[in-house]
Amino acid sequence: MSTRLLATTAALALGSVLLTAQTRVAVPDNKYPVADDVKLGAEAAQEARQQLPMMRDDAVTSYVQDLGRRLVAAIPAEYQQKEFNYTFDTVNVRDINAFALPGGPMFVNRGMIEAAASEGEVAGVMAHEISHVLLRHGTAQASKAGKYQMGQVAGAILGAVIGGRVGSVIAQGTQFGLGTAFLRYGRDYERQADLVGARIMSLAHYDPREMASMFKTIEKEAGGGGPEWLSSHPNPGNRSEYITKEAQSLPVTDPITQSAQFDRVRAHLKELPKAPTTEEATKNAKKTGGGTTTAPPTGRVDAPSTRYQTYNEGNVFQISVPSNWREITSTNSVTFAPNGAYGTYEGQSVFTHGVEAGLAKARSTDLRQATDDFIDSLRSANPRMSRSSGYQNVSIDGRRALQTSIGNVSEATRQDEVIELITLLMRDGNLFYAIAVAPRNDFDRYEATFQRVLGSLKLKN
Repeated sequence: MSTRLLATTAALALGSVLLTAQTRVAVPDNKYPVADDVKLGAEAAQEARQQLPMMRDDAVTSYVQDLGRRLVAAIPAEYQQKEFNYTFDTVNVRDINAFALPGGPMFVNRGMIEAAASEGEVAGVMAHEISHVLLRHGTAQASKAGKYQMGQVAGAILGAVIGGRVGSVIAQGTQFGLGTAFLRYGRDYERQADLVGARIMSLAHYDPREMASMFKTIEKEAGGGGPEWLSSHPNPGNRSEYITKEAQSLPVTDPITQSAQFDRVRAHLKELPKAPTTEEATKNAKKTGGGTTTAPPTGRVDAPSTRYQTYNEGNVFQISVPSNWREITSTNSVTFAPNGAYGTYEGQSVFTHGVEAGLAKARSTDLRQATDDFIDSLRSANPRMSRSSGYQNVSIDGRRALQTSIGNVSEATRQDEVIELITLLMRDGNLFYAIAVAPRNDFDRYEATFQRVLGSLKLKN
């Protein structure tokens, strides 16, 4: 081989390296400790789950969670934060939107999935949002604006994410400007999230160019007066071009070009009732006493409907309740109650009629002892609660459970009430509980309904 040919070959190789070099993105300077990201994100996520209509359809929520976990597993080592807790919720609204909060919580609108042409397009938006989290863009941006008190910010952040008139309702009573400082990103941060998101996509076996394709769809279809992803994620300019160029430096092994699960979820969503806009859902929640209700329950409720509606609560359980009961979610539990039965008293969520089900940490592997401990925790928040009637062995979805009846005097209404409690140990070690509540003078009227609701429980863990 001649010297000239060697030189030519070396030049071509060097040119190839230069053309395919990945763009390095440094984590921006940040005055806040990582723990602040985690605390702030958890608080804002709790508010989001209360304010927004969460999807409880396991076919959809499990899909989004699985996709999120795939992307998190592909985060490059230099960006990983062991303190972060990535969670993935699906919001039942049709706006093309998604947002991630500091520390890891992410919310993907149903409308984003419906607008996507492929799983890679959904993955592109999610990878972009994960990149904002791992680059700590929210607290980095706030570092530039000055020191904030973290306790003031959760509601403001959610308002800033949603934006517009709806956001102003959610952020009522908070310093709305704080939210814009944390999550309305500038173009430099948008470009960084695009580039790191493209790298995550390639490591997760997706073509990064599908991110650029989804952004084109968002730019074309977002609008109509509702909240928009682009309102908090401005186009840095030439977005499609630089993402496509970056993709040339990111080899994708065994690329995912088709996803049967994505196709099934899209087909399933078409069978469901049309989702509302975020604004419609928030207004409806306000009319029906949802969201940040601060008034105590009136106790004046309609009789349980004879028609029932089934809810899938993530990967935990399925339950059927009267169709005139509404779903009120919190971090580890969900309450089903009729209008007028749910509200807030002295800062605590309370309900007079209905059923609450959820998970609690089991302090013992013995079901009876774990239930005793759980009742003690209930009694600490309800000082006029009496001792239980004793335990009865029952079966819930084929599993051993305990049932007991407890008396109480509601602090909110001053009425005597009856609480039926069912507990069982889940396979992951948590205590599952279901509480049916009604005033004593109404309990006979509700007992058959409670039996049907509790009998409908199907456990997924």
